[in-house]
Amino acid sequence: MTFIPQISLAQGKDEDVTDDLGNVTDKFQEHFFEALKQKGIENYDRALEALEKAAKESPGEVAVYFEMAKNHGYLKQWEKAETHYNKVLEMEPGKPEAFSGLYDVYYNTNNYEKAIVVVKKLIPLDKDYKEDLANLYERTEQYDKALQILEELDQELGNSDYRNQLRQQIYMKSDNAGSQISDLEQRIKRTPVNEQDFLNLIYLYSESNDKEAAFTTAKKLIQALPDSELAHLALYKFYLDANRPDEAFTSMETIFKSDKIDTENKFKVLNDFLLFVNENPVYEEKMEEMVTVFSQESKNDQVYEQLAGYYLKKEMQEEALKYFELGVKNNPGNYNLIKNTLLLQIDFKKFEKAEKLSNQSLDLFPSQPLLYLLNGVANLNLDNTSKAKTMLETGLDYLIDDSQMERDFYLQLSKVYSEQGNAQKAEEFQNRAIKISQTN
Repeated sequence: MTFIPQISLAQGKDEDVTDDLGNVTDKFQEHFFEALKQKGIENYDRALEALEKAAKESPGEVAVYFEMAKNHGYLKQWEKAETHYNKVLEMEPGKPEAFSGLYDVYYNTNNYEKAIVVVKKLIPLDKDYKEDLANLYERTEQYDKALQILEELDQELGNSDYRNQLRQQIYMKSDNAGSQISDLEQRIKRTPVNEQDFLNLIYLYSESNDKEAAFTTAKKLIQALPDSELAHLALYKFYLDANRPDEAFTSMETIFKSDKIDTENKFKVLNDFLLFVNENPVYEEKMEEMVTVFSQESKNDQVYEQLAGYYLKKEMQEEALKYFELGVKNNPGNYNLIKNTLLLQIDFKKFEKAEKLSNQSLDLFPSQPLLYLLNGVANLNLDNTSKAKTMLETGLDYLIDDSQMERDFYLQLSKVYSEQGNAQKAEEFQNRAIKISQTN
């Protein structure tokens, strides 16, 4: 995650510089206001031409060089912008707008060291820049300084999501885990109601492989904030490792029902439980209950697909089919689910279901040859030989560079003609299938 300054920089502002003009000639004003007009319609090159003319009329007007700096900035001519902002500061030392403009230049050119120098001069004028300084320290890997400023800001202003995220990013990048842990422990002791502090500390303990301390911190989080749902992202794993499955399932249910936890993390949890249940099959029924909760809460067919895949790996095809069918029912537009469902329905001789599903799916995927093939197989086994022949011949028209599937089409057409009593055609397609097998 990348953090950017929270304040508007000089390039986003259009200060009323006309108040800064001294006793100037009419010619100067003509050129100067022409420059403002051209800048307003984003003709920055023309604005600069007008400003050059204004500067010749009155070389000592600071507003001219300030406008030059801004227009060079709009054109991303950063070096020229820097030169003119510095000229403004020579003419009018301490001008806040010039410092702000320089900050914009240095930030856009990734010159964070110079940006730090400028921001330090801006902080006495606007305390909002203090947060930017923390951001710059993070970018220059001065993590202790960044954490110190974040701590000062939290004490002055209270917690904020932005600072919490920046702090977490620092923890992830920094190698000084001991210092970070100490920092968080002090924060929690002082303010034991900040959920993010607990989560950051759990993360650091886990990264340090101190599982017991991480588990203790997660339990403290639940004690301090009983409604915390994010705590269960840590707790379920500890409960599994400690062979306390009932408590793990409770945490799992909380996770799956949570609106605060994203689907990606929920899938990670589900995968951990699938691995656990694979080694402890006695909990399969309980796991299926949790999957039902997950699927109802998330309305996501991937849940069924993942569970079906789990049963396929265990060679429990009938269970896999059950979840593939639930997935298709939940999302009839998922081709991968449709394909796997149809293949298993054919294997289990559920030809009526396969015929119906493949027909419906062809409305959505009319150029998928596999659907025609499986529909033909289903109709052939339902004694609908005429329809089977039509579907198989149509599917062949859509087939491109798939010799294995072409062979399957020929074998099914051979069966169709055999059922219709056309032995010559049956043999012809049988021979075509054999020829493909021999070639490959």
